[in-house]
Amino acid sequence: MNTRIAVPSCLPGGLDAAIGMHFGKCDIFTVIDIADGAVSSVTTIPSVPHEHGGCLAPVQIMADNGVKAMLVGGMGMRPLQGFASAGIDVYATGLCKTVGQAVETFIAGKLTQFSSENSCSCHHHH
Repeated sequence: MNTRIAVPSCLPGGLDAAIGMHFGKCDIFTVIDIADGAVSSVTTIPSVPHEHGGCLAPVQIMADNGVKAMLVGGMGMRPLQGFASAGIDVYATGLCKTVGQAVETFIAGKLTQFSSENSCSCHHHH
């Protein structure tokens, strides 16, 4: 399994960082390359203010950076649909507290795919 995943993170990002629990308001995204079932590289991408493209700006940035899966604590319907149309899978981090824990759980195949039932209803876009 060679893939690139991203996790909304608290500063400074990286595997030891706490997971940013609100996708659209996270400090930074930690981007992890996985090769042969192990972490091969870790980088970060700055978060984008909501005003610049709203909920879908991070979707475009992740797609532009070759991300294939997002591991998130919470996400609204609009970005979830955006990721689906960009071909990026979204997984719920569940009880994981750090980016590293979420990545290890993902590699082990134990994260649940995020669905509309998991999405935040804090934003009502009609």
